[in-house]
Amino acid sequence: MDINELIKFELSFLGSSLLDDIVASSSLLNFEKDTELLREGQFVKVIPIVLTGLIKVFSRYEDKELLLYYIKPSESCVMSFSASLKNTPSLVFAITEEDTTVLLLPASKINGWVKKFPNFNQLFFEQYNVRYHELLKTINHLLFDKLDVRLYNYLIEKRDITKKNPITISHRQIANELGTAREVISRLLKKLEGENKVQQLPSQIKIL
Repeated sequence: MDINELIKFELSFLGSSLLDDIVASSSLLNFEKDTELLREGQFVKVIPIVLTGLIKVFSRYEDKELLLYYIKPSESCVMSFSASLKNTPSLVFAITEEDTTVLLLPASKINGWVKKFPNFNQLFFEQYNVRYHELLKTINHLLFDKLDVRLYNYLIEKRDITKKNPITISHRQIANELGTAREVISRLLKKLEGENKVQQLPSQIKIL
């Protein structure tokens, strides 16, 4: 499948007229794993639609980070969409979780597409709904779940989204994404291992 076929396959719900306009106006880039795509405070000039791979979106407060959601194939970033429409700095930052192919839509075209193509609105309105429920779930976990429960749920989600088990990840990365200390994660992983929920391997964690 060539790249134009991939775009039309992943984004067929947008309709042929809009897709032709998007392909003509947008750029296609490949990013390696752990590439920073967006920084907090940065003005949004392009809006990504993931074709292959995975992007993770974070919020940062002082020296703490919190994973908000993942952007999967055929999805985009609603926070970038909102910032581009309002021409305000981004409140989040985004990093590739794995090697990722992204279609970058020019922010200058967004207002016109929103008005001209109803299907374009559908792409983001549906994701607003999805992200809203994801953020509510995250808040509930923060308020009501102990950190060991949050850690186990995080690992399950990481396994399901990446379709990999074991997961190649460091204690430091987990701590950063859950907004806690590496030492806390190391202690809790030993606890989960003692409960036969995970197995720690060199640079990897297997969910049992």
